[in-house]
Amino acid sequence: MTQETGGFAALDLHPSIVAAVIATGYEEPSAIQQQSIPLILAGHDLIGQAQTGTGKTAAFALPVLHKIDLSKREPQALILAPTRELALQVATAFETYAKQMPGVSVVAVYGGAPMGPQIKALRQGAQIIVATPGRLCDHLRRDDKVLATVNHLVLDEADEMLKLGFMDDLEVIFNAMPASRQTVLFSATLPPSIRAIAERHLKEPKHVKIQSKTQTVAAIEQAYMQVHADQKAQAVLRLLEVEEFDALIAFVRTKQATLDLASALEAKGYKAAALNGDIAQNQRERVIESLKDGRLDIVVATDVAARGLDVPRITHVFNVDMPYDPESYVHRIGRTGRAGREGRALLLVTPRERRMLQVIERVTGQKVSEVRLPAPQAVLDARIKKLTKSLLPLVADAEASHGELFDRLATDLGCTPRALAAALLRKATNGQALDLASVEREQPLVPTAAPRERSERSQGGERERRAPIPLGEGRARCRTALGARDGIAAKNLLGAILNEGGLARDAIGRIQVRESFSLVELPEDGLDRLLTKLKDTRVAGKQLKLRRYRED
Repeated sequence: MTQETGGFAALDLHPSIVAAVIATGYEEPSAIQQQSIPLILAGHDLIGQAQTGTGKTAAFALPVLHKIDLSKREPQALILAPTRELALQVATAFETYAKQMPGVSVVAVYGGAPMGPQIKALRQGAQIIVATPGRLCDHLRRDDKVLATVNHLVLDEADEMLKLGFMDDLEVIFNAMPASRQTVLFSATLPPSIRAIAERHLKEPKHVKIQSKTQTVAAIEQAYMQVHADQKAQAVLRLLEVEEFDALIAFVRTKQATLDLASALEAKGYKAAALNGDIAQNQRERVIESLKDGRLDIVVATDVAARGLDVPRITHVFNVDMPYDPESYVHRIGRTGRAGREGRALLLVTPRERRMLQVIERVTGQKVSEVRLPAPQAVLDARIKKLTKSLLPLVADAEASHGELFDRLATDLGCTPRALAAALLRKATNGQALDLASVEREQPLVPTAAPRERSERSQGGERERRAPIPLGEGRARCRTALGARDGIAAKNLLGAILNEGGLARDAIGRIQVRESFSLVELPEDGLDRLLTKLKDTRVAGKQLKLRRYRED
């Protein structure tokens, strides 16, 4: 048995679960996993205090899967998450760890998606429900017995749930479940509100507290770039034209993606190869040796294949696909900056992945700066520089060896020396036009940058009387009667709309919280449908009741 398998096998988890975990590339249980899994398996209620990125999802997902009775087609475990993004992430983790357990069914229940498929999945007996509190309460209003058979409850990021105003919804959910259930609560912090929940709803809970030790290497320059998912390959190719690198490793999530990107790079003349779990060990070793000795310059790899990879000449790491957790991010970028050298790590971020970027920054304690796609002029300059570099060694004796041939060709063709030189350059560059207009036509589209935080707190009577700020193009302003006097903050409104409206973060504009009401900027396109979707949404226990705001 390998060392990696032994680490998780020692936790007495089902062999199928251990095998699935090892297949993801995890070598040893993290501290939160080592301490929490035995307690959850033993049936204890648990309070786990741990930051995102310490491996807490597996800390509850693995023992919950171990406890699922596959012979019963009914809900047995409920995991509550504050946002739909986290709910989807947790549901995906459960599906990954259950890959070798036929019969396990997981359903994600969150706002912004049709109720029908969720209801169908619940009626067909999904054993594991991953839900946001607001949408789950919608299901309970339709059928108050939905959670009657659930005997394992996990609250993930409980402090964030309370910040988003879900306290009343949580009480509804607690009351809809059997009192005999096992309850596990994970939270980065334990404010009095979380302690109060634990006192009311947990039975003699065990406590586990983990301090995140994740740190990045100071010598590594970190940056991120916003891209659309379908523009990643083009963005990588554009970046490679201007980045001066010795060797580079590009991380992607899937085996197929390693093959696709490596092929695209080879087609552009780069010395690139794929590295994934399907590649035989002896071939992997050859790829790594080729990277070390310079026969290869770029390796496109999955996390599993790149574990333990140590090549001093790697100067750059491209995170083409977002890692699943901050620990994986730290492991990835640690492939550069080896032996005291400097390194550069670049992360491609789609609009839906901004939340994970913020998590990475919070856990690593380092700000990741934003960079833009290289300007067409910079790309053109880089291409000309590359051509100049390739011609430089040939210029010294070219006239002596090929001068007479050049003169004869010019005479035979009846053209000027300049025209002949231009024709030879066209041939040398495979017909590529080295001009600004051509480069501009190739430029990939990328999302425009959006502010990280869009909020405005109430500042008393003066702010109450002030006229609304002018609207951005394509936006409509909506009003709710909830304001600062109701204990509402901008983040409460933002969280509720994200959860139940199914919008991306950058779709929501400025939020102005005043004393007796609040104003929110939403997309004009489809606004009526959105307001209908939000009509039953509650914030801090009160109905949101958003309506279009008339400013006349």
